[in-house]
Amino acid sequence: MPFGPVELICIKFPETAITDDITLKLKDLVDRQTIRIVDILFIRKTASGEVTITELDEMTDVDHSLLDPAIAEISGLISEEDVADIGQRLDTDSFAAVMLFENTWATQLRDAVVQADGQLVLSDRIHHSVIEAVTTVKS
Repeated sequence: MPFGPVELICIKFPETAITDDITLKLKDLVDRQTIRIVDILFIRKTASGEVTITELDEMTDVDHSLLDPAIAEISGLISEEDVADIGQRLDTDSFAAVMLFENTWATQLRDAVVQADGQLVLSDRIHHSVIEAVTTVKS
C-alpha cells in the first residue's frame, strides 16, 4: 500500500515531559485518520553537548500506552544521520521530540490525482512565520 505525503518534524520542549494533552491530541489525529505516526523518538542534548536518543517505550514520564496503538508497525525510519543533524541544531541542555508521520488525509486526493494521470509538480511547506508576515502586511 503506497504512503501519502510523509513529514518529519522536530519540536523542542523546555522540559523532558510531554504533556498528556499533547499525547491525547496526537492520538485524536490518528483516530480520525488525519495522520499516521510512522516513527517517533526523543532526543536530549546534555549540558556537555552529548546527544542521547530515547524511544517512546523507554520514556518514563510519558504515558506511551496512549500512543503505542497509534504508531504504525514501521519504525527505525528516523536515521542516525537525522538524529545527528537535529542534535547539532539543539541547544545544550535541551529536549526534543522527533516524529515522522504520514498525512493520511491526503491519500484519497493522491489516489484521485493518480487515477486522472496527474503528476505532482511541486510540494513545499510554507513556514508559519512567512504566512504571519504576509497576513500582517495585508492588514
